[in-house]
Amino acid sequence: MKKIVKQDQDVIKQHNKLMILDIIKKQRPISRAEITKITGMSATSIGRFVSELCEEGVIRETELTSSGVGRKAIMLDIEPGAIYTIGVDIEKKRISFGIMDFSESIIVYHRIDYQAQKANPEETADLICREIRGLIERQGIPYEKVIGVGIGVPGVIDYENGVVQLSTTFGWKGVAFADLIERELRIKTVIDNDLKVKILSEYLYGSAKGSNKTALIGIGTGIGSALIINGEVFRGGSNSAGELGHTTLDPNGNLCECGKRGCLQTYIDENSLILEARRVTDISDVRQVFAAARNDERWAKEIVSRTALYIGITINNIVCMYNPDTVILSGDLVENFREIVDLVDQHSEQVIWEPFKGKFKVIPSELRGDAIVMGAGALAMQHFAPLAGSWT
Repeated sequence: MKKIVKQDQDVIKQHNKLMILDIIKKQRPISRAEITKITGMSATSIGRFVSELCEEGVIRETELTSSGVGRKAIMLDIEPGAIYTIGVDIEKKRISFGIMDFSESIIVYHRIDYQAQKANPEETADLICREIRGLIERQGIPYEKVIGVGIGVPGVIDYENGVVQLSTTFGWKGVAFADLIERELRIKTVIDNDLKVKILSEYLYGSAKGSNKTALIGIGTGIGSALIINGEVFRGGSNSAGELGHTTLDPNGNLCECGKRGCLQTYIDENSLILEARRVTDISDVRQVFAAARNDERWAKEIVSRTALYIGITINNIVCMYNPDTVILSGDLVENFREIVDLVDQHSEQVIWEPFKGKFKVIPSELRGDAIVMGAGALAMQHFAPLAGSWT
């Protein structure tokens, strides 16, 4: 019985300690007295936990003091260099990396050109591991302080087991990708769908901050979506919620890479715009379509306008299904050609169902190309920071 009581006490102590650390992290700089008021714990207990956290190197006393009358209190802050995570974004034509410190700031970014669809998963994993090692070494970070790696991957991801169930972008199926990284680096690794990682980032640091229910639509070389409700990513039964690109627009329509006809992405992703434009002229890049539209070429303006209409329809469908207070438009098509956002606003007036008009806002991504790296770093921090033991 004594052993059970001791274990319960240890669990409660660890919980309280992590709670205090979380308060300091979210409300820094903060005094011991303020923590006492928030938690309702005794000043003696707070003092003891703060001393332990200082000794472990995860928080520090600052030179700042509290304002107002009475005795000045020393303010507490976290120690950014206590632990680190690595965020990785695997895209169609490049891989991006970032080192996130304990303050959840990306202290360095690194990008390389790379086409994962032309390599097997093992080759891609080897490259990522080499780049991460080099990044850690160049920054002079002690290897043992890197507690986790987070990776955003396009496709259907078994998030709990770290498996890429299907990525049509890369041609991967049933790949235990987290394990490939973890075995090589000896650093705990978590992977998730790229847009689920992205919306987590927007919720924590960007456009969705303060939102109760946000939907994100990603439009670029593919189409996808993600939803976050009260800080929790909505995953669905098999973490597949949000595969918007493969919803059917026309069962007799364009042939999709998935084998079906009429998938949404065959009407509004970058490749569909290029294929449509080639009926008129010889082009190879979506930038040429938008350049022609800016030059008032009728065929290009019609393609861009029709794309904006389909995006407006997509927003209406998302709003009717989930009733979010915010819809974030993201992805290369939106971030590289911001004029399409205005066109989407215009078309939305026609297609948004009347009861929802004026009840939500549509905004472009605030974090843009850095969002997935930041979200992946944060995902690893959420997963592995409480397991870091002595933190050093």
